[in-house]
Amino acid sequence: MSAGTQPDTEATTVVGPADRRTRVRDLVGLLARLVLGVVLVYAGAAKVGSPLTAQRAVQAYEIFPMDLAGAIGLALPFVEVVLGVLLLLGLFTRPVAVVSTVLMLAFVAGIAQAWARGLTIDCGCFGGGGQIGADETRYPQEIARDLAFAAAGAWLAVRPRTLASLDQRLFGH
Repeated sequence: MSAGTQPDTEATTVVGPADRRTRVRDLVGLLARLVLGVVLVYAGAAKVGSPLTAQRAVQAYEIFPMDLAGAIGLALPFVEVVLGVLLLLGLFTRPVAVVSTVLMLAFVAGIAQAWARGLTIDCGCFGGGGQIGADETRYPQEIARDLAFAAAGAWLAVRPRTLASLDQRLFGH
């Protein structure tokens, strides 16, 4: 330091490894939240305008009695949209992530049982649904996709803190 020079009195912020890990986890959470939220909104929106198709898609799994499958087909698109919007906003992230994860695992179970029973149906995940040709089924890809979405939901259920969330603004977490 030369004569007449004052030492720098401003504190230098040092970002340590723990801070970087927290930031990376917050970013992973944001990506998980946005991807899962967009998928749920898209899936629900694709079905909301076609209630009969959504009902037939659930009925094609042959799990529930026809009336119950029809009611599920009517309600499911709205549930998906609400869950997706809440995730996109980052509002009530943990409980919404838990419900979304359970939903994704239910989809996996439904697809797996259809495959195991030899049903040849379109999953109806993004509209459509019902009977298709045996060579048109994509059960392994659908199961893998939904397991990836379940993993995103599980991440958020365990660690709901993310960047740019209303939870953080409103509740400080």
